[in-house]
Amino acid sequence: FPDFPTAGIIDVTNYNDGLRGGKVRVRAKISQLDKNTLVINEIPYGTNTSSLIDSILKANDKGKIKIKKIEDNTAAQVEILIHLPGGISPDKTIDALYAFTSCESSISPLGCIIEDNKPLFIGVTEMLERSTDNTVAMLKAELEIQLSELQEQWHFASLERIFIENRIYRDIEEEETWEGVISAIDKGLKPHIKHLKRGVTEEDIVRLTEIRIKRISKFDLDKAQQYIDSLEDKIAQTKDHLANLVDFAISYFKELKSKYGKGRERKSEIRIFDDIEATKVVIRNTKLYVNREEGFIGTSLKRDEYVTDCSDIDDIIVFTKNGHMMITKVDSKIFIGKNIIHVAVFKKKDQRTTYNMIYKDGRGGSSYVKRFYVTGITRDKHYDLTAGKSNSEISYFSANPNGEAEVVTIFLRQAGNIKKLKWDLDFADVMIKGRASKGNIVTKYSVKKVELKEKGLSTLKPRKLWFDDTVQRLNVDNRGELLGDFTNEDRLLIVNQKGLLKTVIPELTMRFDDDIIVLEKWVPNKPVSVIYWEGEKELFYIKRFLVENCDKEEKIITDHPKSYLEKVFTDYRPMAELVYSKKRGMERKDNLTINIEEFISVKGSSAMGNQLTKDKVLEINALDPLPYEVPEVHDTLDIEVVDEENIIPETKDLPAKSKKENKQVNSKDNPGKEDGDGQTKLF
Repeated sequence: FPDFPTAGIIDVTNYNDGLRGGKVRVRAKISQLDKNTLVINEIPYGTNTSSLIDSILKANDKGKIKIKKIEDNTAAQVEILIHLPGGISPDKTIDALYAFTSCESSISPLGCIIEDNKPLFIGVTEMLERSTDNTVAMLKAELEIQLSELQEQWHFASLERIFIENRIYRDIEEEETWEGVISAIDKGLKPHIKHLKRGVTEEDIVRLTEIRIKRISKFDLDKAQQYIDSLEDKIAQTKDHLANLVDFAISYFKELKSKYGKGRERKSEIRIFDDIEATKVVIRNTKLYVNREEGFIGTSLKRDEYVTDCSDIDDIIVFTKNGHMMITKVDSKIFIGKNIIHVAVFKKKDQRTTYNMIYKDGRGGSSYVKRFYVTGITRDKHYDLTAGKSNSEISYFSANPNGEAEVVTIFLRQAGNIKKLKWDLDFADVMIKGRASKGNIVTKYSVKKVELKEKGLSTLKPRKLWFDDTVQRLNVDNRGELLGDFTNEDRLLIVNQKGLLKTVIPELTMRFDDDIIVLEKWVPNKPVSVIYWEGEKELFYIKRFLVENCDKEEKIITDHPKSYLEKVFTDYRPMAELVYSKKRGMERKDNLTINIEEFISVKGSSAMGNQLTKDKVLEINALDPLPYEVPEVHDTLDIEVVDEENIIPETKDLPAKSKKENKQVNSKDNPGKEDGDGQTKLF
């Protein structure tokens, strides 16, 4: 996979082996310096600090993000500080920087080589195969040359040894011609050359005649034999390399890496990116207005009723009195239809916002009740939520961000001999169906009015939450590790390697650092146990505490620079094992098993704790906790959600229930709260 000199983070999921059509997503490395400051230390390839800052300022000017100021402290290393206004989420801002600025870009690769003086487009795998095959071929040629040279050296060293050891040089003393000298040496060598691997040539004999007398006089037979033996070892090794050429090539590449790889490690970190939905992270800095009677919505109707903050990429969902619904893009002024009863920013695939509705089916028709959610439809199309008869009209309507079910009082008009003119209706008794369902009959008589009697609690199941370690994000799509069921009051417990502890209300837009060591659902009455090294005392300490301030991040180890977190236990009855170091001249002390619940009582989180041991510890292991019976918690009422394709047939008149029967929902559930951007929180 590619690496870039500007480092950054890359996603090569769609790299396509470097062929046409593939792409690499490149992101800047952004981290949170403090709650109001972000820092960029690495930038995407193809940008520089100036162009990156310009893109951030443009996004701020367009209202996509909201920043206070930018500082460029880049020198030898990149450092861009982004200061945020108070109340702006750093997590959402990081996502928005990736969505709306040059902090994320795509690079389209196109692998190309030159073959026969022509460009040839191939993938990286084939490039590497060709390059490796070429390297192996060159290594083979190099080994063959090396083997030939070694064999020549062995051949002449053997001839030289024979020539001197057998005193053949004396045979030429009486020769008067050059031809005679050559013939004499050749004749003297013949009885001794049967073991040689090739014949003796005239060139070999000429080389023998060039040996100086001084060298002959100092010739050491043992050293000569040792040299020949070493040449034989090298020849055997070279032949082995040729016989195992692939293994030799692998060793060659490893040697290259060990020799030249230091300081040339990969700069770009490979990760899988999460897909960022722009509508979830954009800053809503535009105000939406509505003229209910005339049926207009838009951002330019400043004299009319203010509805909510929005952005120019949002979709808006609108309901009218005649039972029609439409989803449309934000614009300056749009006609929807007269008598608008509800306007809100639409969240796609939202199955938690539930709409409760009572409507009259045409002039003089029966009244029906229905509950439904809207996950996605065709934009700018009018949808009829009633049975379709003309003059149908909505008598009561509410939008509930967390599936709340209220109690309403229905008043009938006096007509004939009707005995019961009012009764209560609990929406918790109404099954959630699709928006196209007709609903259940409330009454066949004329309804005078419907009044809210009692606000409702959520009827939806707690949401299951998973943590995907690959992208370091929360999700509701069954990816990664299940963290548990969460209501809008539940929190996550987070502890990192620096000894910082905090609890947070989980949101899908949250980002997590790589140094997190505890991430789980927080149980307020479950103690946290910590073993840490105290830098000043140079001893291990242990503490056990309940999280006292859930809205504040706190440090659970001492501030000494050498203090560090060793182990964190979040079990009710944790167990630990101490493995002692062996003292010189003594046997190793037996391992000590510690019941932490009995070892130390629960104290405050700011307490230093108790000394664990004075002996030198080799390691501390976490053991299986002791059994603990968790107090029983009653589940909330389950309300079945039915798809539009599987509508349950409507019933007859919906009977009224007593107040006692209506209260079937656990008091632990409560309606969702809105955050500072006017967005309903997910939990």
